[in-house]
Amino acid sequence: MSKQREELEHRLKLRNIKLSDFDDIREIMVSIYRNKGMAWTREELKNQLKVFPEGQICIEDNGKVVAAALSIIVDYGRFGDNHTYDQITGFGKFDTHDHDGDTLYGTDVFVHYEYRGMRLGRRLYDARKELCENLNLRSIIAGGRIPGYSKHAEEMTPRKYIELVKNKEIFDPVLSFQLANEFHVRKVITKYLPEDKDSRAYATLLEWINIYYEKDEKLIGNKKSIVRLGLVQWKMRRFSNVDDLMQQVEFFVDTVSGYKSDFCLLPEFFNAPLLAEFNDMDASEAIRNLADYTDEIVGRMSDLAVSYNVNIIAGSMPEYDGKKLRNVSYLCRRDGTQAKQYKLHITPDEAAYWGLQGGNGIHVFDTDAGRIGILICYDVEFPELGRILAEQEMDILFVPFWTDTKNAFLRVNTCARSRAIENECYVAITGSVGNLPKVENMDIQYSQAAIYSPSDFSFPHDSIVAQASENAETTIVADVDLDLLTKQRKAGSVRNLEQRRLDLYSIQWKQKK
Repeated sequence: MSKQREELEHRLKLRNIKLSDFDDIREIMVSIYRNKGMAWTREELKNQLKVFPEGQICIEDNGKVVAAALSIIVDYGRFGDNHTYDQITGFGKFDTHDHDGDTLYGTDVFVHYEYRGMRLGRRLYDARKELCENLNLRSIIAGGRIPGYSKHAEEMTPRKYIELVKNKEIFDPVLSFQLANEFHVRKVITKYLPEDKDSRAYATLLEWINIYYEKDEKLIGNKKSIVRLGLVQWKMRRFSNVDDLMQQVEFFVDTVSGYKSDFCLLPEFFNAPLLAEFNDMDASEAIRNLADYTDEIVGRMSDLAVSYNVNIIAGSMPEYDGKKLRNVSYLCRRDGTQAKQYKLHITPDEAAYWGLQGGNGIHVFDTDAGRIGILICYDVEFPELGRILAEQEMDILFVPFWTDTKNAFLRVNTCARSRAIENECYVAITGSVGNLPKVENMDIQYSQAAIYSPSDFSFPHDSIVAQASENAETTIVADVDLDLLTKQRKAGSVRNLEQRRLDLYSIQWKQKK
C-alpha cells in the first residue's frame, strides 16, 4: 500500500478521552464556536475526567481526536428544568457530578468540520445511550443550542422556530440532529448560555428516555425479560370421567413445566369430551350439565399450577349460574391465585345450539412473567378488544380457540396475527384436533397452534415465533423477549400505539350499569 493511500485511509476508534487529548479537543471547539470563551479549558477537561472518566467519549482517526461527547451524572431533581449551564456544571468544576444520580447530563458534543457528514455524532450519541442503559440511569438530558435561530429571531419566537424545525420546514445544525437521534424537547430555557449569540441565549432542554430503566432493582423476583410459553395442541378423545381428563391435562402440564415454561395454554372447551356422558340430552341441556364439572376442574388446575410451578391458562369451560350460561377462561397462577375472563362475543352457532351469553368485562392480568390478556376464540376477531388491552400495557395475549374447519381457523389465526402487529405484543393461540363422534356440535376439530410477534427487525422475519404442525397433538415451547416489545413501542420502524391520532379518534369502553 502506498504511503499516500495510508495517509488517506481512515482508522476510526471509539474510546474514552484522556487528558493528553486536550489539544485536539481545544482545536475542534475553537473552530466551531464563534465565541472562543465557549471552548473548554484544560482545567475544565481535567475536572470532568477526574469525576467521571467513563462519561467522556471520543472518536479518533489515525490517533487524532476528531469528535467528542462529554457528560456527567446528576441528581436531576436538585436542578429541575429551569437551570443554566453554569449551574448544572458547577461553573466548570463539575462538582455537581453525583454517582448516585438518576440522569446522564450531556455537557457537550462536537465534531471536527472536516468530518461532518460521516455521522460521527450519531456514533457518539449511540455510545451515550449505551452508557445510560448500562448504568441504569433514567434518561439523558442536555441543553441544546439552536444556532440557526439568530437568522429568524426577528420574525418568530423560539417556540415557533422549534416547531418548524420539528416539521422539517427549517434545518438547525444542532436541534435537527438531536431530534433525529430520538430526543424530544421538554421545554425552552432562557439565558442557558448567555454568551451564545447564535442561539440568542436560548436553548432547548432535550431528553432521551431509557426504556430499560429499573428504579428499584431487586436481587430476586425482578420482572422477567425472557418469558417461556408452553402451548398444548390438544387432541379430543373419549374420557370416561374427570380423573381421566385431568390425567391427560397433568401429562401436558408436566411436559411444558419440564422445559421451565412460565405459561401453559390449553384450548377452548378442552373438557368437551365429557359431553359424551350426556349424549341422551339435547345440546343445550348437555352443556349445562358439563358446567357442573367446571369448579372441580379449576380447583385441580390451580393445584397443578402450584405443584408444577407454571401459570396455567385453562383454555375455557362452560359456567352456569342457573340463569346464564357463559364461556369462561381461568388463569391459575403458580402462586395459587386465580382470575377469569369471560368470552364477550358469542357466535350464532353457540347461541343457537347452547344458548350461550357473553360476559361484560375485559381485563389485563398481572403475573410474575408479564401483563397478559385473554381473548377466547371469536373475541380476537374484534380489534377493539385487543387495543383496549394494549392500552393497559399488555405484553402477551393468549387466545384459546375451538374451530371445526380450516376457514374458521383462518379467521382466528389471521386476526391473531393482526393483533400482534397493531398492538405491539405477542399473541399465543392454540386449539384442538381429532374428533368426537356422537358429541353434538363438537364432532370435528381443526388447529395449528402458534406464537406471533410484531413485525420488525428485532423479531422473526415472518412474525412467527413458533408454529405447530396442523392437526397433530403436540406442544410448542418457545421464548419471547418482553424487552423487545419496549424497544418496539419506543424505537420501532413504525409505532402503532404511540402514533395513533388520538386527536381524531379513540376507543371507549362503556361500562354496563
